Amino acid sequence: MIWIYSDELVDWYELTQLYQSTMMADVKADDWRTAYSNSMFKCFVYDGEKLIGAGRALADGYDCSYICSIVVHPDCQGQGLGKAITNKLTDMSQGHRKIILFASPGKSGFYRKLGFLPMLTAMAIFKNQERAINVGFVTESSAAN
Repeated sequence: MIWIYSDELVDWYELTQLYQSTMMADVKADDWRTAYSNSMFKCFVYDGEKLIGAGRALADGYDCSYICSIVVHPDCQGQGLGKAITNKLTDMSQGHRKIILFASPGKSGFYRKLGFLPMLTAMAIFKNQERAINVGFVTESSAAN
């Protein structure tokens, strides 16, 4: 496997196809280019010339690093690649006062094993709030307070 920490040579359409194979079918290649180019830390994992994993962290260099968009090709899941990407982004984020991670519903147990704890005070506004509620990213329940 080849690990790359720069987005200079990324094929954004290939990255988009990787996300489409797992979860984010509604994001365009130019949107991924914007998101990754605005992220302080990023990693892309290749098996030969095929992109099989990626992730990024938005960070301010002092207070907060926010790890998100971790993706592993379905054919490569269950082999420790998601863990390795998360650990690499966590290592790159060391020195920040807090490292926050956005997990998809059902994945919190995985990230707990890597040292992340659930936040009790995090809140969000999504562009598509109805979808975010339906897939379980947020809840309208007051029990989450």
